[in-house]
Amino acid sequence: MTSSSRPIVLIVARLPQHLLDLLQQNFTCHNLILDPLTDEALAAIAPQVRGIAANGEAKVGREFMARFPALEIVSVFGVGYDGVDVPAARERGIHVTHTPDVLTEDVADMAIALMLAVARNVVRADRFARSGEWKKGPFPFTTKVSGARLGIVGLGRIGQAIAQRAAAFDMQIAYHNRSRKDVLYTYVEDIVSLAREVDFLVMITPGGAGTRALVNAEVLEALGPKGFLINVARGSVVDEKALIAALQAGTIAGAGLDVFENEPNIPAELAALENVVLTPHMASGTLVTRTAMAELAFTNLQAHFGGKGVVTPVPD
Repeated sequence: MTSSSRPIVLIVARLPQHLLDLLQQNFTCHNLILDPLTDEALAAIAPQVRGIAANGEAKVGREFMARFPALEIVSVFGVGYDGVDVPAARERGIHVTHTPDVLTEDVADMAIALMLAVARNVVRADRFARSGEWKKGPFPFTTKVSGARLGIVGLGRIGQAIAQRAAAFDMQIAYHNRSRKDVLYTYVEDIVSLAREVDFLVMITPGGAGTRALVNAEVLEALGPKGFLINVARGSVVDEKALIAALQAGTIAGAGLDVFENEPNIPAELAALENVVLTPHMASGTLVTRTAMAELAFTNLQAHFGGKGVVTPVPD
């Protein structure tokens, strides 16, 4: 394929170098992150743009897509795609794809890691050991995880993978989901009731308007002073101000957070707290998984432009 006949792809998010290399080797790319275009320059290429390469945090709304009359596909690097206006895309017959499955195991691992880290005070204990404080006396007692009660909000692929891991810790597992699943775990019809019944509440539900601030002050109150919140979903599913207030007041025991409302900006009040473990949206961030995600995001574009069906379209 000559460079002049290559499909034009617009890159609208920070993407890993491996994916950027694949895109640049196969398509004519314009990277709005590394080389922002003026409105005039973007308007000049807009009629030829056939694809958009995005990530899970990118905002690809109706008005933005309307600027590209030849747009055929939006390929999202990530399992979440709440920043893409999927109904608007479907109205125009634009494919929207994402990268599910390949990151399931890593995200499930990270949920368990955050649970252990916050319950056992691993980060604070590390500082305690390094600083020499240990010489002054033993580290305070922490919270047992094995045998505890776990609530999972969102029992999709990743939620079920978290449950499988938790079962190895002999945890009592309950879940809340849009619909009951054919599983052995206990189904709870609303999130407040689930929070009231568990020691750890893990969020792994999709983002978007339907789940915004799903964890609010009422849920945190129900979780209680011995309960921990773990979020490996989207920052938007938690009311961050309510969470900070609950952590400061001891309304809940602690939180393990991989995602935030306004990434990469974390409120100073949250960062200052000792009863939280914070990670930089890295749950799927192993080399093997991010490489597989990159290749799947590229394969969706390649398959479409090659006249084949996309591999992993977002679900209806």
